[in-house]
Amino acid sequence: MTGIMSALKSLFIFYYDGFRTMSWWGRKAWMIILIKLAIMFLILKLFFFPDFLKSKFSSDDERSEYVIEQLTGNK
Repeated sequence: MTGIMSALKSLFIFYYDGFRTMSWWGRKAWMIILIKLAIMFLILKLFFFPDFLKSKFSSDDERSEYVIEQLTGNK
């Protein structure tokens, strides 16, 4: 367990030091990248990809049957 923790700590220090010493344009570029990722994964998922299975079926058994039918083509 301590080996994993020390590896994670050294990885964190590596990236922290890299971002701390980064130039101003590099920080702005990373900020743009993070904003774009947030838009793609958070906002678009909320508005354009609703939870289809929860809205159509009331139980887990009905959802699993539907998925199996769609994957195997058996009805």
